Amino acid sequence: MGNISVFLDDYRKAPEGYVLAETIDDCMDLLRNFPVEHLSLDHDLVNKHRNGLMLVQMMVDERLFANRITIHSANSVGGKAMYNCLKQAQTDSILSTSTIVSLRPLPLKYFPPRVLQHYLDVQ
Repeated sequence: MGNISVFLDDYRKAPEGYVLAETIDDCMDLLRNFPVEHLSLDHDLVNKHRNGLMLVQMMVDERLFANRITIHSANSVGGKAMYNCLKQAQTDSILSTSTIVSLRPLPLKYFPPRVLQHYLDVQ
């Protein structure tokens, strides 16, 4: 099996061609067992204590990353904290500087066509 793309969210549906992970445990299992090309992350999940920031911290601790990481959370504070954690990992030489890390919040109800293109370009 080649690289997969993963979309962590418990509310939105994954874009076509993406594997949906609804919990950080599901996401970590995918990162541990498959090469991940693109990882798109939400902050707010059903379990308020096991959110996207906790996932990012686990990724840094275990040095498990995708080739490209997008923070799509509509939670501006949580999304920025996730983004900053990943950028700090790049500064600390834990995450490769060649990994593209982007902060691109998504609306909760739909994917605007120009935003959806960001996900289609990966495939």
